[in-house]
Amino acid sequence: MSLLFTPFTFNAPSGPLTLPNRIVIAPMCQYSAENGQATDWHLTHWANLLNSGAGLFTIEATAVSAVGRISPGCLGLWDDATQAALADKLHRARRLAPQIPVCIQISHAGRKASSAAPWNGGMLIAPADGGWQTVAPSALPHLPQEAAPTELSLADIAQIKADFVNTALRSHALGIEAIELHAAHGYLLHQFLSPISNQRTDQYCGSFENRIRFPLEVFKAVREAFGGTLGMRISGTDWVDGGWTIEETAELSVRLKQAGAQFVHISSGGVSPLQKIAIGPEYQVHLAKAVKAASGLTTIAVGLITEAEQAEAVLQRGDADLVALARSFLYKPRWGWEAAVALGGTVDAQQQYWRSLPREAKNIFNDAKIGMR
Repeated sequence: MSLLFTPFTFNAPSGPLTLPNRIVIAPMCQYSAENGQATDWHLTHWANLLNSGAGLFTIEATAVSAVGRISPGCLGLWDDATQAALADKLHRARRLAPQIPVCIQISHAGRKASSAAPWNGGMLIAPADGGWQTVAPSALPHLPQEAAPTELSLADIAQIKADFVNTALRSHALGIEAIELHAAHGYLLHQFLSPISNQRTDQYCGSFENRIRFPLEVFKAVREAFGGTLGMRISGTDWVDGGWTIEETAELSVRLKQAGAQFVHISSGGVSPLQKIAIGPEYQVHLAKAVKAASGLTTIAVGLITEAEQAEAVLQRGDADLVALARSFLYKPRWGWEAAVALGGTVDAQQQYWRSLPREAKNIFNDAKIGMR
């Protein structure tokens, strides 16, 4: 029996959430929102991925405020207008697909906000050119040539924590079953964790205890407000000497488990242009393995896991509990179907697709029955 195609249950305060399999679609920014509002692109994109055969679909990094967006085209969920747009597109997409659980990654980009879309270079946009003044734990730019962000005051920090809670409550109102807090890839919560980006002189900087203080405060505030499945995406290492480490990631994961987390999702890097990453197949899996071993918390592995047999091997070795893929699903939106064929698993599919399977894949759809005359 394939482990990848066995169910998995998260036990959250409001009740269990069972996934039909252990394939997670990782959040992937689309840079296609308008003033933070979901568009028809999201409707098409989400409906496609919800029909992928995955066990859990994660909506892209969704900003908790306008200044927290990575780019002017990034998705948001901070007011009634952004909530209405997201509700419209998500509910319509879910009606067109099997009812798999949905997770949303909520985020603040910090000093990496106000950036151009990748196809426009991805660099910082000045306020005069349609960008905005960024904020961060310290007035340190991501790149030396960039304008510095504004250092957050204690009042600013309190407001951002309230913004995360607001977005979590709006997510719950939309019927979203799980939330992932984004503390990776050099965005705001990661900026507090890393000594590279956090050089404050107050209780939020210096020691490990101080640097994890704000991300933990955000987590605990969201945990109090949201009873569903809740976890955090963490960069397991900065890949820079003197930066955030895998040992610190493991200890933070222990604290998150104690605070009521259901999972951690382990990737890496993003806080410094000096990072040196040896990219290759499964290049981040060892980080997930270390976190799982140290914390005992449900762990999601991600990063150049592209083949079904790879994903299965990660689970068989016990390196992680679930496996996430991102770009592979953009390239092959039915990756879950192909994995089911390769590993002898089954998936749910809309009845309109039941006649689509080639002979060698004819048994992968649960309960599919076709009759014609």
